[in-house]
Amino acid sequence: MRILEMKRTRSIGGMQISLIFLCLWFGLIALQTETFGQPPNENMTQEKALILAEQFGIDVGEVDEEIKKILGLTKAEGVVVYAVIGGSPAELSGIKVKAIIKEVDKYEIQTLVDLGTALEQTLPTKNFTVATYEPADPENQGVTGGLNFHFVRILQD
Repeated sequence: MRILEMKRTRSIGGMQISLIFLCLWFGLIALQTETFGQPPNENMTQEKALILAEQFGIDVGEVDEEIKKILGLTKAEGVVVYAVIGGSPAELSGIKVKAIIKEVDKYEIQTLVDLGTALEQTLPTKNFTVATYEPADPENQGVTGGLNFHFVRILQD
């Protein structure tokens, strides 16, 4: 009888360990999603991200050292808007050339892949927000840079 009780206790203990492991694993995934904005997307490429950005109505690129210097940024990080397509959801929401895209619907944007992943998830929703940082324009006195929130609506036919 005692041998049977010991085996039962061990199998329950193993099951508890498995459950604890699973809870920790799911907790790490949730933490990663919460910390970085979205889960990594192994299928997203820079090329696919550029196509999604064009569907949204912007031509973009990653901030490099040259862009950092031109825009007077402190870090070479993020995605900069090179052009906005007329009549697109991006234009209608007020996104401007030279803006740095910081966030799409609470997803932090640091690379083109981040932007592509966020757009892939949000474009089908038809309504989302985009946070941009617009650097100060030294040629236009009195206009300073800052963080802007753009409310995007994708119109349907």
